Amino acid sequence: MAPIDSDDNRTAGEGEEPRAGRRKAARYVVPVAVMGVAAATIGLVPALADSGDPDLPKVTAEQLIEKIAKSDVQQLSGTVRINTDLGLPDLGGLESGLMSEMSGGSGSGGDGEGSAADPSAKLTALVSGSHTLRVAADGPDRQKLSLMENAAEYSLIHNGKDVWGYDSQSNEVYHSTAPDGAERPEKDVPATPKDFAEEALKSVDDTTSVTVGGTAQVAGRDAYRLVVEPKQDGSTVGAITVAVDAETGTPLKFTLTPASGGAAVVDVGFTKVSFAKPDASTFAFTPPAGAKVTEADESGAAAKAPEHGREAEGDLAKEMDGLEVIGEGWNSIATFDTGARGGLPTGAEGGDLGDLGGLGGFLGSFGDQVKGDFGSGTVFKTRLVNALITDDGKVYAGAVTKDALVKAADAAK
Repeated sequence: MAPIDSDDNRTAGEGEEPRAGRRKAARYVVPVAVMGVAAATIGLVPALADSGDPDLPKVTAEQLIEKIAKSDVQQLSGTVRINTDLGLPDLGGLESGLMSEMSGGSGSGGDGEGSAADPSAKLTALVSGSHTLRVAADGPDRQKLSLMENAAEYSLIHNGKDVWGYDSQSNEVYHSTAPDGAERPEKDVPATPKDFAEEALKSVDDTTSVTVGGTAQVAGRDAYRLVVEPKQDGSTVGAITVAVDAETGTPLKFTLTPASGGAAVVDVGFTKVSFAKPDASTFAFTPPAGAKVTEADESGAAAKAPEHGREAEGDLAKEMDGLEVIGEGWNSIATFDTGARGGLPTGAEGGDLGDLGGLGGFLGSFGDQVKGDFGSGTVFKTRLVNALITDDGKVYAGAVTKDALVKAADAAK
C-alpha cells in the first residue's frame, strides 16, 4: 500500500485537538533514565522484517496518535528482539567496569557489595549488543521481564508488593518491596516498542513532520506505520517509524534510522505477541535452594556504597543543577559546566576527575579535536548522540551533528 501522505496527516500546528492528543499520549510515557547517556539505542534484527502490507482503512496521523494514547492493553505476553547499533568501538568490557564504578559497586556480586541480580545494574545490558526478551503483563500489579542470555536467564518479576530479580548464572536473587500504587518495577528501562514510541511522541511539535506511511504486518498482526521526521536540519535522527497494532493501538515495532543512513540505530519489536491473560504462575517466584538473596536495603547501592561513590554522585548532582537546554525540537542541546579546566583528565594531572585514571586520555583517542570561537575541545560521536567537551570544561550534548555542537558553543561564548 502506498504511503498516506498529505497535509491533513501532519499533526504539528493544526489546532488544539492534535495538541491535546499529544499531551494525552505524553502521560503514558515511560521514563528512560537508564538511557541517559545514549538515549534510545536499540535496534531490531532482520528476523522482524515485514511480511506483508495488509489492506486497512485509511487513517490520519492525528487519529493514529490518538489510537496509541487511548490504547489500554492490560494483559499481554510475547517475545521482543533487541539489538544496539550505535557504532561505538569495542571497549573490551571497560564500559561495564565504569558503570559499576559510577554506581558505587552495586551489582558486582560475589564481593559482599551489591547483587548480580540488582536490576539497576543488570538491565543496563540492554544498551548494547543483541538481546531477546520475554515479557508478560497482567494489569498494574503483575509484570515480568526475562532477559535471555547464553545458557542463562535474568528475570525481573513484579507481583503485588514484591519485586524480585533473579540471575540464573550466579544463582543470586534481589528482592525489594514496591510502594502502594507503584507501576512496573522496570519502568526506567525501555523494553517494548510502546516504551520507545511514547517517549518519541513527546518530541512531536511544530518542528516535526508526522505522517502515516502505509501498513505492515508484525508478529502476525496487521499494523499501520506512523512516520515521525524532524523538519530541521542538523539532527542526527533521520526518521522514526512505529508499527501500531490496527486493533488495539499497541505499538508492535519501533525503528529509528539515523540521518547518516545505514542500519537502524533503534529498532525494537515483537516476534511473538498475545493479548490473552497470562497464567498466574507466570508471576510466581520462590528463591531457588541455595541462592544468595539480597534485600534492597542491604545492597551495595544503599548502605554499603563506598565513600568515593557517594562523593561522585554528589559531584554529578551539582553539575546537573546547572544543566541548561538550548535550541528547540530535535535540535535541542543540553549544556552544563563541569568546572574542570584543561579538557579531559589524564590521571597524571589529578584534577576533578582524576579518579578515572587514564580514562580521559583513552576516551580522547576516540574523539575529534575541534576549534571555534569558543576555543578548542573534543567531540565524541555515536550514530545518534554526540557530545562536545570544551577545554574550559563545558559540555554540549544532543542528537545533533558535530557542526551543530560547535555552532552552539560559539553562540554561547
